[in-house]
Amino acid sequence: MKKFIAMLMAAAMMMAMVACGNTASNNGGNNGSNNSGSADEGGSTDGTVVIRIGGIGPLTGGNAVYGVATQLGAQVAVDEINALGGPIQFEYNFQDDTGVAETAVSAYNTLKDWEADIIYGCTTTAPCVTVAAETFADRYFQLTPSASSTDVTEGKDNVFQMCFTDPNQGVTAADYISANSLGTKIGVIYNNGDAYSTGIAEAFIAHAAEIGLEVVATETYPSDSNTDYNVQLNACKDAGADLVFLPIYYTPASLILAQASAMGYAPTFFGADGMDGILTMEGFDASLAEGLMLMTPFNADATDDATVNFVESYKKLSGDVIPNQFAADGYDCIYAIYAALQNIDGLADMDHEALCEALIAAFTAEDFSVDGLTGSGMSWSTNGEISKDPVVVVIQDGAYVTM
Repeated sequence: MKKFIAMLMAAAMMMAMVACGNTASNNGGNNGSNNSGSADEGGSTDGTVVIRIGGIGPLTGGNAVYGVATQLGAQVAVDEINALGGPIQFEYNFQDDTGVAETAVSAYNTLKDWEADIIYGCTTTAPCVTVAAETFADRYFQLTPSASSTDVTEGKDNVFQMCFTDPNQGVTAADYISANSLGTKIGVIYNNGDAYSTGIAEAFIAHAAEIGLEVVATETYPSDSNTDYNVQLNACKDAGADLVFLPIYYTPASLILAQASAMGYAPTFFGADGMDGILTMEGFDASLAEGLMLMTPFNADATDDATVNFVESYKKLSGDVIPNQFAADGYDCIYAIYAALQNIDGLADMDHEALCEALIAAFTAEDFSVDGLTGSGMSWSTNGEISKDPVVVVIQDGAYVTM
């Protein structure tokens, strides 16, 4: 089972010409519409089982870059799997939640009306926490590509994550900085109004103290449209921080890098996975990110066949946009679901509640592990948390280089 996805991906590559162009019109909902396609739900006369996957994420609003990435990354996988012509086929319907919890519930209800079998999403944490409570009550299996808070899965046996949890990222970042002697005095700047940012920062600070990293400045900012980070940067500079840890998304990070440059402050900056995508941010001077390190499970510049083929397919689907790790996580979500479905008998006769229980058992089986774009030997615990190796990249000459 460990090499299952790698073999599926290799087979899918042989069908690439078939898959190209087989997008929303054939697989449902690529633009957030309720387009279910023409296939029958469940079993069909030719023995094919059709599984309806309903996706949720922001296609509009400030977090749209993440939602679009998870939407299209999953679409690439759906197209590849359907092109194989196997006994399991997917219908795919992705709904816009605008990054807001209330809208996410409406998107979820739309997918229920569409008679989804599995929920893929949400993309961001707050909407995912809200929707997870709904899927738990309704007994839908849910796999999120990128919502990383432990609140997403806590107390919910039906919800699983493809990304690292926030505490896991914080601990891993502290260990990596310490093991590689990247800084002697550490500053931390984070958004204290955001669960993702706070969760990583608090775990990082606590673990830094345990392993002897000296955190000399801990600075926060609110969520409500903060654009001036000079106070936080000056505090880190005055404390002598030679590395600043930024467990934040790339939009505020881009401003921090610009303002640090303007004041002549040049520590090593180290980010988490929310930093991925900063090089493709419209209007951002990529030279400001030179030397930036970040944790990400995916490097689009990697030269292995699986990555090269995924990047090529994604660019065709997206209009030449380079995929980020959110896209790769989405791709891996669909293949992980597909791998788990291979281990379930009687799919054609299952409603979504029975399928939920079967997928929980499949994902938590001791011998279930998959290889994907974002990690090898990926496996899941009963609390929905994934186990895979982290990857750290540094930006050099405007490109990600794996460290």
